[in-house]
Amino acid sequence: MTRYLVARLAWIIPVWLLISIVAFGLSGLAPGNAAEIVLYRQAGEPPTEDAVRALSKRLGLEGPLPVRYGRWLGRAVTGDLGRSFRTGESVLQSLAGGFPRTLLLALTAIVIALVVSLPLGAVAALRRGGAIDRIARLLILGLSSLPSFWLGYLLIFALAVRLRLLPVAGYGGPQHLILPAVTLAAGALASMTRLSRASFLDVLSQEYIRTARAKGLSVAAALLRHGFRNALVPILAIAALRFGQLLTGAVIVETIFAWPGIGRLMVDSVFDRDYPVIQGYVLLTGTVFVVLNTLVDLGYAWLDPRIRRPVAR
Repeated sequence: MTRYLVARLAWIIPVWLLISIVAFGLSGLAPGNAAEIVLYRQAGEPPTEDAVRALSKRLGLEGPLPVRYGRWLGRAVTGDLGRSFRTGESVLQSLAGGFPRTLLLALTAIVIALVVSLPLGAVAALRRGGAIDRIARLLILGLSSLPSFWLGYLLIFALAVRLRLLPVAGYGGPQHLILPAVTLAAGALASMTRLSRASFLDVLSQEYIRTARAKGLSVAAALLRHGFRNALVPILAIAALRFGQLLTGAVIVETIFAWPGIGRLMVDSVFDRDYPVIQGYVLLTGTVFVVLNTLVDLGYAWLDPRIRRPVAR
């Protein structure tokens, strides 16, 4: 297991460097001059060339792209992601301020998806072709077809405007978390229910389940005692990857519900050409995906030791 762990961790550095290149390269591919845009929005009129040149030098926008990338990477390794063009605040502090709220939203959404999809997928597999199975497939189809922005506005209209059960938007108590979390969880719930059903059906067809049933166990007991852990292997993977997608895909939901997370910060930064914040956001979310993928691989090895044997030899 130790050699497998070292082998997986060794891939983090080159992948992280590739992510940093993509994150920084976005600013070089974007049209226009960031210094000119900043000055124009501050003064409300086209800036002079001298002013643009001076601000470009102060913001570190001069020089060849590889040289600027080297300077940025050297600072990023130490945790210095620069300062926002728009607010002048530290990018790391801005991301650190919004990330816990996005993390809370994504965690709540993935918990909702897991709590609903696991038992629903298991019961649908146990009662294949029955009423619950048909309801589960209908739910999967419906939630997969609904765009998050449409579902968000539908929930706002039904639960906040008409019934007045929950606040329309904003950040505050637990009641503010319900609508955005449910909206964000919908897509993950659909895909995870589909995968859970397929995974449990695959386990139920295995020989050891039939052997357990021949010894007198019911189908549900055989699945719970002997097959549940094996069924969790693909579900673990999709849950971890879905969690990463929820973290990075909360942009629309945070905008709809005025949730002050890094997704909403990213939207504001894109409109303002705030390159340091955009670069920091891409680097942060890319790092989260790398870490989650590594944890998924380690979880695979823990659940199924056969996965790590070729490396351990």
